Amino acid sequence: MHKRKLLEPGHGFAGAALGRNRDELAANIPPHGLMPMQGIWWTNRPISPQPEGQAPCRAVCGVAKPRRAWSPASFYALHPIPARCLRGPWETVTRLLLAALVLGACSQTALAQAPAYPNKPVKLIVGFAPGGAADYVARSVGDALGRALGQPIVIENKAGAGSSIAADMVAKSAPDGYTLLIASPSSISVNPALNAKLPYKPSDLQPVSKLTSSPLVIAVNPATGINSVQDLIARAKKDPGKLNFATSGNGSAPHLGAALFSQVAGVQMQHIPFRGGGPAIQSVIAGDTQVTFGTPPSVLPQVTAGRLRGLGVSTLERTPLFPDLPGMKEAGLPDYLIDFWYGFFVPAGTPQPIVQKLFEATQEAMKQPGVKAALAREGTDVSVSKSPADYAAFLAQDEKFWVNLVKSAGVKLE
Repeated sequence: MHKRKLLEPGHGFAGAALGRNRDELAANIPPHGLMPMQGIWWTNRPISPQPEGQAPCRAVCGVAKPRRAWSPASFYALHPIPARCLRGPWETVTRLLLAALVLGACSQTALAQAPAYPNKPVKLIVGFAPGGAADYVARSVGDALGRALGQPIVIENKAGAGSSIAADMVAKSAPDGYTLLIASPSSISVNPALNAKLPYKPSDLQPVSKLTSSPLVIAVNPATGINSVQDLIARAKKDPGKLNFATSGNGSAPHLGAALFSQVAGVQMQHIPFRGGGPAIQSVIAGDTQVTFGTPPSVLPQVTAGRLRGLGVSTLERTPLFPDLPGMKEAGLPDYLIDFWYGFFVPAGTPQPIVQKLFEATQEAMKQPGVKAALAREGTDVSVSKSPADYAAFLAQDEKFWVNLVKSAGVKLE
């Protein structure tokens, strides 16, 4: 057992560097043997003696310059530590201090060298084929978002599996802010409820901001002779399972919209899924399918051109977006109400400053008059979140609606 004592002046670093009432200080030295005082480390443990004929170390066990207070970090940074100092009671302390110095230097160097985000183009992944609502919203927002970020937005369509392929791709991308997903309820809420074996979880995607909100549009091929929602219900009841409805894929908002309609109206129709809204609408125009519960950007141009006949919108009342189409209350189906949204997501683990920068750029882009006008032309409202946290809270509530709909309507993968 070593006696509690202080080093004599000249015997070591602590003793040589400080001349004051050592007996008074010794009483306050903690049991671990180290005590910082005025930038100097005191010790009550003996330091390994110098081999005969060798000069004292100018580090932990050496002679420090008098009348100058050094912090341990600066002292060790300026003076090499001989191997003989890395033993005895000082070994752990010395190694810890050296590790702290190296880590601190590396962190400062990394921060100094890290380029500002973003310094290259950002990919925006769309889970549906070109020509659908998701693709339209992405391209309407993309240029303005690129200007806000100062880098181009490169849009990539990764269609398939009700947008699950795109969601999985983004979930597995590097969390560096350079891969962005535009998603709807299908990717975040519906597909996980339909398929327990998805290669990704909703928690693998981090919310950035909601972008838009829209109702669905019920439309038919004019050759069917169906002119109203009540005509559609009557035909479906007369020929159960004979009417085919086209959607942008399993678990998509149009799929769930049609499932809810069938449940509320008490009818049975056949689901025909496609790899996006564009191909689905073309199948109705061609007469391969007869009905669609489509997204406004997919349906409205065809209704305006007379290739499809609009029957109503999935809101209770008429909306300024489609003043010529009745709401469900007017159409005689007041219990039918559904809408959907699009929003931005990044891989989980993306640093918060990057998420915040993407959010702020999204806010700026969605305020642009050109963006608002382009979306309004296709029946889509701008609906941005107040913050990433606000979007996450919205998703938690919205998920309940879609999951309950999947269960109550008995929706299955087809």
